[in-house]
Amino acid sequence: MIYSFKGTSFMHIHFSLRRAGLAGATSVALLAACGGSQSNDNLPQLGPATGATIASCTSLATGFSFAETSIASAVVVASGALTNAGQPVGEHCLVTGTMKQRVSAVDGQTYAIGFEMRLPKDWSGRYLYQGNGGTDGAIAQASGGFSGGGPLRNGLQLGFAVISSDAGHSSAQNPLFGVDPQARLNYGYQAVGTLTPMAKALIKAAYGKGPERSYFGGTSNGGRHTMVAAARYAQDYDGFLAVSPGFNLPKAAVAQLYGAQQWSTVATTTGTAPNFDLESALPQVERAVLAKAILAKCDALDGLADGLVQDLSACRTAFDLARDVPTCSSARDGTCLTSAQKTVVGNVFAGAKNSKSEALYSRWPYDAGIVQTGWADWKFRNSVRNGRDPVALAYIFSSPPASTVALPSTLDYALKFNMDTDAPKIFATSGIYTESAMSFMTPPNPTSLDAVRQRGAKMIVIHGQADGVFSVDDTAAWYDAVDAKYGGAANSVVRFFRVPGMGHSRGGPATDQFDGLTALVNWVEKGQAPQRIVAGARGAGNAGGENTELPKDWSATRTRPLCPYPLVARYRSGDKEDESSFVCER
Repeated sequence: MIYSFKGTSFMHIHFSLRRAGLAGATSVALLAACGGSQSNDNLPQLGPATGATIASCTSLATGFSFAETSIASAVVVASGALTNAGQPVGEHCLVTGTMKQRVSAVDGQTYAIGFEMRLPKDWSGRYLYQGNGGTDGAIAQASGGFSGGGPLRNGLQLGFAVISSDAGHSSAQNPLFGVDPQARLNYGYQAVGTLTPMAKALIKAAYGKGPERSYFGGTSNGGRHTMVAAARYAQDYDGFLAVSPGFNLPKAAVAQLYGAQQWSTVATTTGTAPNFDLESALPQVERAVLAKAILAKCDALDGLADGLVQDLSACRTAFDLARDVPTCSSARDGTCLTSAQKTVVGNVFAGAKNSKSEALYSRWPYDAGIVQTGWADWKFRNSVRNGRDPVALAYIFSSPPASTVALPSTLDYALKFNMDTDAPKIFATSGIYTESAMSFMTPPNPTSLDAVRQRGAKMIVIHGQADGVFSVDDTAAWYDAVDAKYGGAANSVVRFFRVPGMGHSRGGPATDQFDGLTALVNWVEKGQAPQRIVAGARGAGNAGGENTELPKDWSATRTRPLCPYPLVARYRSGDKEDESSFVCER
């Protein structure tokens, strides 16, 4: 489908504007009519933020006061002390501290919500809450550099005041903080609610005024934090950027253990850890066979064979695992998959199920990005090793949690996890654990964006098609449900972009370098809904760092448009390595 506007095709408008230098993620408001009915929604339009210069930094250490808050330090960080993509980060004020320190009556541990906040000398008037990944427990550098692989400009460079936190526990307390009910709630959502008013008050103390525009963003668990914040704290934020969001994280963890159990049936290197190697079930040479078959059937469905599967919907019809992947007639030799392997791959990609064939998590799409190392890390290693899915399920997501005695073997726990009796514990409450994991970890009423809409706020969600831990199909199903709720006009408030080939957050054979934050600001403050987000490959010499998983026949500077779902990037004519040669269509 090519959308028309007053008798003129969108494609014609796009190329006409491009010749005039006006096309791209920040196209004129005329193009807003091309993406749906948002122009008729009469939603509030927020104005742009105005900046200020910090009045004093070091005085914040003693001069700032907020309830249950202790400021440890406030120091000036000189311009160039931090760099990003080879460019200096400007002078800013680094404030560190804690909130709500307490001693747990459950485990005797001392807990606090630790944070750092970086306040640029020359401030844009914008505030950014940076959601962090994994099980938190560490305060990542508050730079706002979470959007895609090797961002060329991070939040600090764009003038944001940025806060980062440990979500209420230390790395030393991972994962056993899950035995403390309040620590669970802080990790899930309450740390955000606690820190937000303090951060805004700190900004006011530093600049003489509070933020005029507030944003929330993150990747992975940080993307989950973002979507939870849009549901719970919409009144506090104007824009939300969720990258590779694990918004159904407890379900995804269950799916990881389901996958481990499936892979174990065809793994050739077995025994006990560390000798047990799940990747022997589908090593990279065999994943390359699978990827080649996917590309043979699906690559050219968008009009160009370029190593990227743009049209996932058409690919579901075109590609058949049993038919299109060579079946081994004898021993495995790296050119085929056995029938048993195909059964396992099919089971994993169909999504985790219990013994009644009831779905426990989403299905997964077939994408050539499965060749990447990161996909294997999630499927074969993080699913069974200490520090990831087994311990998260045992201590954080199950009610009640497992014994505080360390798991004797995370491998055994994963392979013996019962999909009928253990999986439901993510929905359970028990005694002092009055909120289930699915309650404190996921957005309540996730399809309702009423509060976001009513304040004129916007959301952008970006997800790699070859994500090995959080399925892009789960995110698409969420968007479809939101769109149904709002009568096909979800894109007036949220836009979802899939990245072919990209793994979890970044990497893979993909154009994984994109600036979602600027696209979000332009939408929130200028009303420029993103018709596309330009994404680049990180070839040799890229300032943000080289992606070594790029195919050798790609241009080092390849660009592609990320199109708002359900639109697909289709090749029309011109330079095959340049995004301007593609249009976003159904």
